[in-house]
Amino acid sequence: MSDRTLSPNEVKEMILSICDKIIASEAELSEADRKLGDGDHGLGMQRGFTAAKAQIEALDPKSVGEVFSTTGMALMASMGGASGAVMGMLYQSGGTALNDCEALDAPALSKFLDAARDGVCNLGGAKPGDKTMVDALAGAQEAGQASVGRSLSEAFTAVAAGATDGMEKTKAMIATMGRAKTLGEKSIGHPDPGALSVSIMFNTMNEYVN
Repeated sequence: MSDRTLSPNEVKEMILSICDKIIASEAELSEADRKLGDGDHGLGMQRGFTAAKAQIEALDPKSVGEVFSTTGMALMASMGGASGAVMGMLYQSGGTALNDCEALDAPALSKFLDAARDGVCNLGGAKPGDKTMVDALAGAQEAGQASVGRSLSEAFTAVAAGATDGMEKTKAMIATMGRAKTLGEKSIGHPDPGALSVSIMFNTMNEYVN
């Protein structure tokens, strides 16, 4: 791996590392969801990323976008429900934006994140401050925009920190969407499970690159 770019096959390896991490994080994600929802977020993510892993392992990618789009389609097809739709949209929108991109650099990463945020927000209607995965995704996207002129390793470090910061901020928020909305102020003090998933994904990307 050069410090400037990732090849399609390196992006494939990075996605496989995310699949393994999410699968291993089932208990943590399910526990987070039990505090705010019905407790099945971890199992849904595990199912989705197990399916994505099988799809990606069989892929001989010609472009960076193809890896991300294939991941998104696998998540949508296997997870079901709102989580499957928005998690799949994150990867599919970002992948479509990169289209035939043959190498992932800091500007391409920012382009991926811009499209991912737009796709997820347009699909679910959530915005930053609603205590959803969008809070972590927005943190990552804003860090990506600010890192366009930096090396890829620096950009991923910033993006991971932005996603984590966005996730941490959800702890102080009152949920306004989904099942957690019924909890009102009782939702304060707990991170949104979707935001936790997004934080895990971008931190795993950073670990792969760095």
